[in-house]
Amino acid sequence: MQLQEQNTLEKVLSVEFTGEDNNWLQSSKSLRVLVGLLGMLMPIVLFLYLFITTGSTTPLESLSHYFYTRAGTIFTVILSLMAVFLIIYKSRERLDFYISTAAGIGALIVVLFPTSNLYDVCYVCKTKGAEAIVTYINKADLIPSLHLGAAAIFLGCLAFMALFLFTKSDKAPEARGGRKKIRNRIYRVCGVMMIVALLVMVLGMMGVIMSPETYEANQITFWMETLAVESFGVAWFVKGDTIFKDKPNT
Repeated sequence: MQLQEQNTLEKVLSVEFTGEDNNWLQSSKSLRVLVGLLGMLMPIVLFLYLFITTGSTTPLESLSHYFYTRAGTIFTVILSLMAVFLIIYKSRERLDFYISTAAGIGALIVVLFPTSNLYDVCYVCKTKGAEAIVTYINKADLIPSLHLGAAAIFLGCLAFMALFLFTKSDKAPEARGGRKKIRNRIYRVCGVMMIVALLVMVLGMMGVIMSPETYEANQITFWMETLAVESFGVAWFVKGDTIFKDKPNT
């Protein structure tokens, strides 16, 4: 059988047509690219969908609060896909598997145990009323805390992978190619940005770096979560050999 030449999309996703029984999702590169794309697209798609369907131009308190809106299905689908891909992801080392699995389980818990109700956020009622809200769940004090803890595990594990796992190499530092060094800089920047985002959220919610009123009025959680998921999305996208890929024999 004559081999078909891959187009750009097939190369990015590592799709090969060399056998009838090959599942392209078995490729770790494919999973990395998909996780990266989903992470980068999630904040953009959620905001745009709610803008298109309700005219809302104000970001919600957090990405998780989109669960209670008409964009709730999108939030659930994207995060669930990311969770499954992280759980089935396997690299060369055992530690990669366990850390990514922990991140995936954290993401599933985020989906299964939603954050606090959107209706409780004051600025929503002041700016847009309640027309965007389609879901309301009876309040349970434990659920938001479990949600926040799971979100911290999810993002923390991904930051750890970017900082300490993606930067590893079989070669000594002096023998690594220039593109590997560039990729490592990207991984470290992304990992640091994720840690900074987590710290800002924790300290902001505690009222250490700003008042709770200022924190909520400026949707700091939304912007920090967006920074974090965009950062890990870029790290995973690069790890999928989409850009700055090593040249042959380097």
